[in-house]
Amino acid sequence: MLLDNFKFAFKSRKAWWYTATSRSRARFARTTLGSFWLGFSNLLSIGTLGIVYGTVFSVEDFKSYFIYLGFGLVIWNTISSSISNSPNLFAYNSSNIKNMNLKPIFYTLEEWSFQIQTFIQSFILVFFVFLFLKFSLISNLLVYAWIPFLNLFIFIYWFPLIICLISVRFTDIAQFVPIALQLVFLTSPILYRKDSLGSLEWITNFNFIYQILDPLRISIVNGSINYQNSFVLLMINFIGLFFTIRLLDFESKRLPFLL
Repeated sequence: MLLDNFKFAFKSRKAWWYTATSRSRARFARTTLGSFWLGFSNLLSIGTLGIVYGTVFSVEDFKSYFIYLGFGLVIWNTISSSISNSPNLFAYNSSNIKNMNLKPIFYTLEEWSFQIQTFIQSFILVFFVFLFLKFSLISNLLVYAWIPFLNLFIFIYWFPLIICLISVRFTDIAQFVPIALQLVFLTSPILYRKDSLGSLEWITNFNFIYQILDPLRISIVNGSINYQNSFVLLMINFIGLFFTIRLLDFESKRLPFLL
């Protein structure tokens, strides 16, 4: 049955990618700039937060801080959006799940591809703007960022899916997720440097979301990668992926009765 899900995902790849693309186009259908608004809104946030927090933390090198903050926010926004949308994913598609002969994995893949498309549209504009501040970013991206990117893309599929499946049975999870995300954001070195935590720096070792975010940011900004940690994360992500798809397969028959 697990293999059947992978076969179905591959065979229907054009369909769930197309429906995700249609969602992206519909969101900016009547705007002049279209999806470029994603990048512009991120640049505006980066500029505003960079000036405010750069002043608060007495940052000496604003150029480096803007790059550090910018990539951190872009990656965080994707992770946060994937997780915050997950509790109600099946509820939003309940009518289709009950009345159409499509496996539930289709809707998870559609949401996942939508998040990837949103990330790419936002990341590209921010990246090209930052190239004017640090041109070596392009070589860092091409050489060091492959495994961290893979970790990010796998993580934003399986982790939200677990939350989604739990939320089907325990609807209170949908109320808890935004609170948890806010706490994770505030305690993660995204707006500030890791060493600013001082003696509390050990907290980041238990922050799994930050463990996905930070290696990708470091690989792009500093042009370095810890291959041992990256491969360990990749292994954890693959285990999480197989486990959640197996769990989804187990719960699929019950979903129409739980929604």
